[in-house]
Amino acid sequence: MKQESYELFKSEDIQTILQTLEAELKSRNESPFWRDKVIPFSAAILSILIPLRDANMLFSPEGAPQSELTPELFLRWSDFLSLKTLAFTIQKSNEAGVLLRTKLDEAASKKYETIDLGVLGDYLARYTVDLENEALDFPISNYNLHQGVSNVIKSLL
Repeated sequence: MKQESYELFKSEDIQTILQTLEAELKSRNESPFWRDKVIPFSAAILSILIPLRDANMLFSPEGAPQSELTPELFLRWSDFLSLKTLAFTIQKSNEAGVLLRTKLDEAASKKYETIDLGVLGDYLARYTVDLENEALDFPISNYNLHQGVSNVIKSLL
């Protein structure tokens, strides 16, 4: 699936990517425990990355501009702490009407359009991430669980 995953992330919509991941999980006979975690987690990440990709505003967890959505970039955002940071970056950007906390040039950042945080916010709330106070930590067990989910996703890609 390696080459296919590059094309998927480069241009396909969220549903197509999720369906492909789900098919791959089934074909590898992955445990139902992991199957039930991978798809919602991937949907949460993609709910932000796909709109950023389509607006040519992708950036890495360090804020560096990225030219395309790749499996590697997706995996970098699958770190639970990075995902929490992404949620707060988008929340603050939605409020400001400009993309914040990145190294994208100012002109590009001003073209930012609000991104719906519903899917990501609901997902993070289920894992006790405080969506009001970025400084508050979440249980380490949730971080460890998501490391396992990331490892399953990495094996698929």
